[in-house]
Amino acid sequence: MIADNYYVGKIMNIKKLLGKQIQEIRKKKKLTQEQVAELVGLETSSISNIENGKYFPTAENLEKIIKILNIKPSEIFNFEYLAPKDELIDEMYNAMKQDEKLARLMYKFYSSVKY
Repeated sequence: MIADNYYVGKIMNIKKLLGKQIQEIRKKKKLTQEQVAELVGLETSSISNIENGKYFPTAENLEKIIKILNIKPSEIFNFEYLAPKDELIDEMYNAMKQDEKLARLMYKFYSSVKY
């Protein structure tokens, strides 16, 4: 099913986006992978795999990473800045065009926040 393949692709993309976000925040905080790994209780290679989008951190490790980076949990999932506005709109439009259920869900969301 096209919609199922779309969502599988997005999940894979989320791993990469999350990893990139962790890496960028870590670098802004002037922390090394080794320092983060030690504080989380993981191997440096595990932090590298998370940052490269190969693996999701467990919920427990993600919580530790968020605390170490001294950020709000919502900041770790703020991927908006990674793509220009027109690309975001195109991606959403194409996704909704392919999936009526998603279009209806997005409309409900839009209706609840537009005012």
